[in-house]
Amino acid sequence: MSSGGQRPAANRMTLQTFKAKLGGAKKGHALLKKKRDALKAKFQGLLREIVDTKLLVGTGMKESALSLARAQWATSGEDISATVMERARKPSITCKLMQDNVAGVSLPKFKMMHDPTKDTTCQTLGIAHGGAVVNACRETYFTAVCQLIKLASLQTAFHTLDEEIKMTGRRVNALEYVLIPRIEDIMKYITSEMDEQDREEFFRVKKVVEKKKAKLLRDKIEADKHEMEQAAAQAKFHGTAVPASKPAPAAFDAPSALEKQKDDDLVF
Repeated sequence: MSSGGQRPAANRMTLQTFKAKLGGAKKGHALLKKKRDALKAKFQGLLREIVDTKLLVGTGMKESALSLARAQWATSGEDISATVMERARKPSITCKLMQDNVAGVSLPKFKMMHDPTKDTTCQTLGIAHGGAVVNACRETYFTAVCQLIKLASLQTAFHTLDEEIKMTGRRVNALEYVLIPRIEDIMKYITSEMDEQDREEFFRVKKVVEKKKAKLLRDKIEADKHEMEQAAAQAKFHGTAVPASKPAPAAFDAPSALEKQKDDDLVF
C-alpha cells in the first residue's frame, strides 16, 4: 500500500514503474552499504591513529614542560616566556585547511605551514648563557605543536566521519526496512489485483459464452416451433394431414448397393 493509504492503479504500467523503483532502491542500498563499510574501515583506522597521536602528544607536552624548566634554569632562573612573547611579531607556524576525500565524503584536514625566516628574532635568545638549552626547548615545543596540529586534524576528521556514518546508516536502514518492503508490498498488491482481474475476466467470458449458447438454443427451438406452426396452418388450409417429420431410415432397411437389378436388354 502506498503512503497516505492510497492504493495505486493495478495495471502493468504501474507494476513496471514500481519494479524500476525497486531495482533503483536495491542498487542504492547496496552502494550505501559499501560506502558505510568503507567509512567504518576508515573510522577504525582514524581511531587507532588518534590513540597513538594522543600518547605522543602527552609525552611531547611533558618533555616540553621539562625542557622549559631546564631553559629557565640555564638562563639564571629568568622567565624567558615574556621575552619570547615580546620578540614574536608574526607566527612562524600556521595551519591551512584542506580536504581529504573518503568514499565521496570530504574530511577536513589541517596542514601545518612553517616559515623558518620568522624565527630569527628568537634565535638570539640566551646567546650569553644557556643558548643550546633554549634551542633544544624550541625544538621540543616545535615537535609538540606538530603533534597537536595532527591530533586536531584527526579529531576533526573523526567527528565528521562519525556524523557521516550515522547518516549513511540511517539511509541504509530506511531503504532496507521501510522503502524496499513498502515497494514490495505494493507490487504484491498490484500482482494480486491483476490476478483477480484475470479471474474475473475469465469468469465473465465463460458466462458470456454460456449465455450465447443458451440464446442460440432458444432461437433454434423457436425457429423449429415457428416452422411447425406454419406447416400446421398450411395443412389445415388445404385440408390435408399434417406432415410428420420422416424418421431417418435404419441401417438394415436401406437398399444394398451390391444387389443386381434385372435388365430386359441384357441377353445373358
